[in-house]
Amino acid sequence: MKTNIFLLCGFMVVMSCQTTKNTKISGPVFGTSYGITYYSETIKIKRTKLDSLFHIINNSLSTYKEDSYISKINRNQPIKVDDHFITVFNTAREVYDATDGAFDPTIGAVVNAWNFGPKGKITGLDDLKVDSLMLSVGFDKIRLENNVVIKENPATFIDFNAIAKGYGVDVVARYLEALGIENYIVEIGGEIRCKGINIETQNPWRVGVEKPNFDGTQSLIKAIYLHDEAMATSGTYRKFSIDEDGNRYSHIIDTETGYPSKTNLLSISIITDNCMIADAYATAFKSMGIEKVKTFLESHPELKVFLIFENEQKELETLNLNGFPED
Repeated sequence: MKTNIFLLCGFMVVMSCQTTKNTKISGPVFGTSYGITYYSETIKIKRTKLDSLFHIINNSLSTYKEDSYISKINRNQPIKVDDHFITVFNTAREVYDATDGAFDPTIGAVVNAWNFGPKGKITGLDDLKVDSLMLSVGFDKIRLENNVVIKENPATFIDFNAIAKGYGVDVVARYLEALGIENYIVEIGGEIRCKGINIETQNPWRVGVEKPNFDGTQSLIKAIYLHDEAMATSGTYRKFSIDEDGNRYSHIIDTETGYPSKTNLLSISIITDNCMIADAYATAFKSMGIEKVKTFLESHPELKVFLIFENEQKELETLNLNGFPED
């Protein structure tokens, strides 16, 4: 039996080939790539239909697209948003409130200033400039009224990139299910959602969490089965900076200070039934730290979490929380 291993951003999917064949579709999207594997004897998904779905999502949520709804809102153009924007906005609000602001899509201008976003890097960034930028930060400073975004501060910049990939996965998954497809796995840039089984192996979908390798190589640290679930992984080991004392700072900006987070958390994987929710919490947990995450999860049993972090000896350690599957 031949085994194919597909390397993906944040995890790897392991699948075996037998007589019954899955159908696979892949391509570029959202500045990354997507992969869909599904089984159907009668349904053939058209790539053009997927491209149309991705175009609609981009047109609503992409800060890289000048004429998207979110870009126009960031330029303070009055515009009625679509259902995609409303769904993501409301979910972002839910996670913002639940995490006391650890997840905050209005941190975008500060992210850009630190050169971790699409544009807007500020040279010579100092305390005064950061404090000035932070005046426009706070998801509680914006609201939706009759499908129009109202901002208290015109300088507030909204960025849903930390949740949009997960939402895109959910949209594609719902599309497959509407077609009657019962066995599939959808992946966009490392965020995934699956249903049913891998028909080729007659097992649940097998996925793996990637080991944090700072040299850019890829290898697994854990492989698990997923059962009608979604998983998102967020890491700090690919985008980071190092100060003169050797401290490593992630691309995640602390929503309280406006500075990149100094953290020993290298990777957070979250399993739940909704990829958008998993995506958002994976981002929030990076700035919260291990102890806050553990406390938070005591009242959120629906989130299964796997943490990879460095101990004081700079050695990798892992932590399974809320029943995250073992290997």
